[in-house]
Amino acid sequence: MIIKPKWAGYIFVLSTAPNPTEAEKMAEALVTEKLVACVNLVPGVKSIYWWKNAVQHEQEVMMVMKTRRNKFKALEKRIIELHSYELPEIIALSINRGSEEYLNWIYTSVNP
Repeated sequence: MIIKPKWAGYIFVLSTAPNPTEAEKMAEALVTEKLVACVNLVPGVKSIYWWKNAVQHEQEVMMVMKTRRNKFKALEKRIIELHSYELPEIIALSINRGSEEYLNWIYTSVNP
């Protein structure tokens, strides 16, 4: 089903956390504060990246958040406040299709 224009403002926001405890704490805060409808925590992510002039290898937890596009700036600010990383990953991806019922749930779960 193609999203109707009224549903065009939904995004996934991706971030990583250094461990399950921090990821769960951030997820709980973001859902409670109604910045996101849901956070999926995917443990056991192996990240290999360039940082401070060297290749880094870390085990992380991937955080997949669902929210509305107009919440991105507030969500980004809050992730930075809660995160222990100097430079946390914060990437938004558009949701181009979805069940109207599920997207309505996101809408009603996130503060207007």
